[in-house]
Amino acid sequence: MSYSPKITNPSNIWANTTDLTTLRQNLLDLFCQLAYQEGDFVLSSGQRSSYYINGKQVTLHPQGALAIARLILNILPADTQAIAGLTLGADPIVSSVSVISVYENRPIPALIIRKEAKGHGTMAYIEGPTLPADAKVVVLEDVVTTGQSALKAVERLRAAGYTVDRVISLIDRQQGGAELYQSHELEFDALFSIQDLQINYQKK
Repeated sequence: MSYSPKITNPSNIWANTTDLTTLRQNLLDLFCQLAYQEGDFVLSSGQRSSYYINGKQVTLHPQGALAIARLILNILPADTQAIAGLTLGADPIVSSVSVISVYENRPIPALIIRKEAKGHGTMAYIEGPTLPADAKVVVLEDVVTTGQSALKAVERLRAAGYTVDRVISLIDRQQGGAELYQSHELEFDALFSIQDLQINYQKK
């Protein structure tokens, strides 16, 4: 299903609802409508899959971005000093969470982790505000399969002197990511499991 950028009737703007249960269900519906596809796909990990989730169809959707930010802020530890993620999948997530955090009266800066060091200037891997040493950073991810992408972000942040002990994903494909994070002393949360998407998709 495609998204039409027409002007939305205010009565159809569901992402600002105060009911987080309804918000979560509407976000799940949006993932099923826009991001989830069945077929024959090759993933970035090289694995073949009978389904594919294009998270950016939702993370770059206006209501999707707001809903994601609000739900992540609801489970983000109170002592979080920054959020971060590996480019490109996490970019819209960390940006929206950081912006909405201001409206929730708990402003949280965002960091973007490059896959390769910047080729000029500071030659940095990490873009964003400079934080105090040992600042507590939570890594965000869109879809977790093997877990390697978010782990790369964790390693870059730890090398920079930050404390990272948690990864939060929008969707867990349940193909080894949680176990990988556990082996690196990382807590792991996901807004949805792949079963959540597939069960909801079959109802449509």
